[in-house]
Amino acid sequence: MSRIGKQPVTIPAGVKVRLDGDKIFIEGPKGAKLEWGWNPTIKVTYDEKTKAIKVERPDDERLNRALHGTTRNIIKNMIEGVTKGYEKRLKIEGVGYQALKDGKTVVLKVGYANDIRLTPPDGVTADLPDPTTIVVKGADKQKVGQFAAEVRRARKPEPYKGKGVRYETETVRRKEGKSFASGGA
Repeated sequence: MSRIGKQPVTIPAGVKVRLDGDKIFIEGPKGAKLEWGWNPTIKVTYDEKTKAIKVERPDDERLNRALHGTTRNIIKNMIEGVTKGYEKRLKIEGVGYQALKDGKTVVLKVGYANDIRLTPPDGVTADLPDPTTIVVKGADKQKVGQFAAEVRRARKPEPYKGKGVRYETETVRRKEGKSFASGGA
């Protein structure tokens, strides 16, 4: 048995859960709503008395073993998303590099001739506490991570000067530039 998959997912107070066929609908106390459809071979049950969701698999085939723990963790992440939410912080390094906000759109000025305009998907917000910090927030872990990756992809950090967009906790391995030896030829 999967050690992760066999653990029940407990539902905190204020979270509404509804199962409909192969879909789960979760609504949080802050008004965030998420829905997700799982593989029909996996069985998901919700017990109202114990306030827990249980995930079971039909047999020990390789695909079912993989889907067992994955399904349970995605449901757990959805519940965590509607209660606490997810957040990714990005830093912009480089002289003259900055981010601006135009409505919902994030405008990046990162050394290209044209500005890069990125609009977050529904349910995801991008805040700019200062011109070199971008905070991506939302209830859906996948959407938050995807939009943060798109912002980072606009100008990945380069290893010589460290310029570009990086995650706040990311460390960029720096390379030494060319060194000129003083020797005659």
